[in-house]
Amino acid sequence: MYSLSDFDFNLPQELIAQLPLPERSASRLLHVDGDKLIDRAFADIVDQLTSGDLLVFNNTRVLKARFFGAKETGGKVEVLIERVVDNRTVHAQVRASKSPQAGSRIRLADAFDVVVGERVGEFYTLEFPSDVFELIEAHGRLPLPPYIEHTADEFDENRYQTVYAKEPGAVAAPTAGLHFDQPLLDKLRSKGVQFAYVTLHVGAGTFQPVRTENLAEHKMHSEWYTIAPETVEAVRAAKAAGRNVVAVGTTSMRALESASQSGTLQAGSADTALFITPGYQFKTVDRMVTNFHLPKSTLLMLVSAFAGYQQIRAAYAHAIENRYRFFSYGDAMLLTKNTQCSISN
Repeated sequence: MYSLSDFDFNLPQELIAQLPLPERSASRLLHVDGDKLIDRAFADIVDQLTSGDLLVFNNTRVLKARFFGAKETGGKVEVLIERVVDNRTVHAQVRASKSPQAGSRIRLADAFDVVVGERVGEFYTLEFPSDVFELIEAHGRLPLPPYIEHTADEFDENRYQTVYAKEPGAVAAPTAGLHFDQPLLDKLRSKGVQFAYVTLHVGAGTFQPVRTENLAEHKMHSEWYTIAPETVEAVRAAKAAGRNVVAVGTTSMRALESASQSGTLQAGSADTALFITPGYQFKTVDRMVTNFHLPKSTLLMLVSAFAGYQQIRAAYAHAIENRYRFFSYGDAMLLTKNTQCSISN
């Protein structure tokens, strides 16, 4: 069985992309085809898909979920919203020198007060004075990943969203989708490639490394997803035609596979804490587009389960040697499901 140290690797700091490229689809694409590694441009993905193939995108929209504020005592506070519960309530990480007490107030962005409620695990419940989404959009800041060193600006507010982002609720972008611009989507559609959408609101837990050497002891963070009936029908049609279902990103993959635990994809909404590691039997997805992921992360384990542990190790070594750009603003991979993956290494 695999353990945590099997998913570690050394990454030169300068390969962590700090800024997106001026053009979304100008990224590089490492095509992992079994044991073959092929260097491509991301725009070449058009040639790698066939009419009738189904691309499944995550249409979540990133919230301006970061706030700076102060407690009633004057102590400084940083708040990162993790999940919108309803139009007045959120669960959030709260960083302060002393934990805020239930019933106390926090002034956010010097604009409005929230009331601290009960703890929900590591998160605090915060009650907003009016519509959550309106206040977040008006006063919040875009929460860039912790490895990006600059403060989000207007350029980030555009480029850290997919062009098809629709449903607000994420605190991190589904970054594989950042490579698709409208001209590329138009080319794919003209070729006959089909599109479908899921919604999975990406949480901050996506950046957290696994800390237990025994993977069975890891407690997976949960995220909310929705699969619409029309997406189920699009998947059914692609499968019936012998075409590929292609997940755009690990979040689309996680939503599709979470909703396929009965054996076939089901419409609906639910929380998922699905932890995909090598040995997992994929039920719906045939190929996937994904960025390069953090060492010791659940996402690295997921792609290793999908494409093969040794294949991903080789791909990452190749990417580092050939100076690919890593993580959210970095380059991408195109992977095919490895049906020979075994449970142990």
